[in-house]
Amino acid sequence: MAITSDPARRSGNYQPTIWDDSYIQTLSVGFTEEDCLIRRDKLKEEVRHLIGEERGLVEQLELFDNLRQLGLSYHFELEIKNALRSINSAKNINNELENNLHGTALLFRLLREHGLYASQLCLDLVNNFKSKKINYNMNLEHDVKDMLSLYEASYLAVDGEDALDEAGEFAANFIEKAKGSSVNIPQRLIEQIDHALELPLHWRMPRLHTRWYIDAYVTQDNYMDPILLELAKLDFNIVQSIYKNELKEMSRWWKNLGIVCDKLDFARDRLVEHYLWAVGFCFEPKYWKFRKGATQMNCFITTIDDIYDVYGTLDELEHFTEMVNKWEFSALQSLPDYMKTCLTLLFNTVNEIANTSSTKQGIDVFLYLKRAWADLCNAYLTEARWYHTGYTPTLNEYLENAWISISGNFPLSSSYCLSGEFTEESLNSLDCYHDIVRYSCMLLRLYDDMATSKVRKFFPSIFSTYKILIKKSLRAMNSM
Repeated sequence: MAITSDPARRSGNYQPTIWDDSYIQTLSVGFTEEDCLIRRDKLKEEVRHLIGEERGLVEQLELFDNLRQLGLSYHFELEIKNALRSINSAKNINNELENNLHGTALLFRLLREHGLYASQLCLDLVNNFKSKKINYNMNLEHDVKDMLSLYEASYLAVDGEDALDEAGEFAANFIEKAKGSSVNIPQRLIEQIDHALELPLHWRMPRLHTRWYIDAYVTQDNYMDPILLELAKLDFNIVQSIYKNELKEMSRWWKNLGIVCDKLDFARDRLVEHYLWAVGFCFEPKYWKFRKGATQMNCFITTIDDIYDVYGTLDELEHFTEMVNKWEFSALQSLPDYMKTCLTLLFNTVNEIANTSSTKQGIDVFLYLKRAWADLCNAYLTEARWYHTGYTPTLNEYLENAWISISGNFPLSSSYCLSGEFTEESLNSLDCYHDIVRYSCMLLRLYDDMATSKVRKFFPSIFSTYKILIKKSLRAMNSM
């Protein structure tokens, strides 16, 4: 039976988007001409030759780091990873890095960033730091550079490497104090410190950091070759043009749906923000299919979240959730018009994504996408029931549901289905959410909650939970 009552509706008072389709479609797209692509290919070959040149170990590591921070390393993944493996297995590595904290920290960070464990190097790094700890002078540029490298490396520590965590805390305090008494430290190093303390490199959105580093690169004392800078600028502009074209396509899709502007005007309209999220998740051009699918799914996640949190009555939400679990077009007729419209568009979009992915791979991913949506809406319904009945859950009850309702598991699962790099066996493993997914999503929920809390200092139990979950996430990752 259709729900015909017209109860009073709440409002989130969301502001309209500042990125309307008419503006997005006027974005200029350059750097897609053939001569730009030819020039980039020529520069890539020159850099590839540069990677193969003989040079000192630390200088080679700084080259790899510059490629990473300039947003170019994705062009040279195989060369860099093979070189790092060779460096890590060399017998004379300790001799070359002896008493060089910057070099040791840089090698450790690069190895971890490329998925190479380097546990012995972590021990060497900590011992190197401890042996010189009392002699560091915050007014000496060399010492500040050592501490800055140690600080960045500490964010790659895993479970059991508490000594590196402690060294990182010391390094953070050191560079913070050095910034305030830095009469002998160059301005470029002060800017690096400010940038690092604002957010460590390991936590940054790669493309945003790349844009900053392109400007900062020429001021570095390890500025090597103008070829890198030219390639970085050209590649950034080419990739940016790819993003603009993708965004235009997504904006046309979203406008044509008319789901927020015309049909569900109570919900947030955040297409550009969702696309930016997808870029932050996978910036490489080859992952265009993921960015498209993730943007579409996140648009629906935000809309449906607003249905549960703001607009829907509890009776409507119970019925809505039932329809998501059934996933049958014929059953949608019993829903209110606004819900029927939303689910019809969602079903069509998910089915299209599943058909495209399944046809290419020969493996049906529909059941996994459907399951992810059902889990998410069931979690939303639990929170809606708590709100409408006035029930306050315990912390454990909240977290058991919130790690799903934060929707972090959905893009992780769906992005894997959209990657085109899966097997039937690996998809079957999605039936059970692995610990690394569970704990990562729980961390995401806690960080999200704390970002909007006005009384953070009154939640010591939350901060202690952070540490426990981080350890569990890293332990789960190490065991995979």
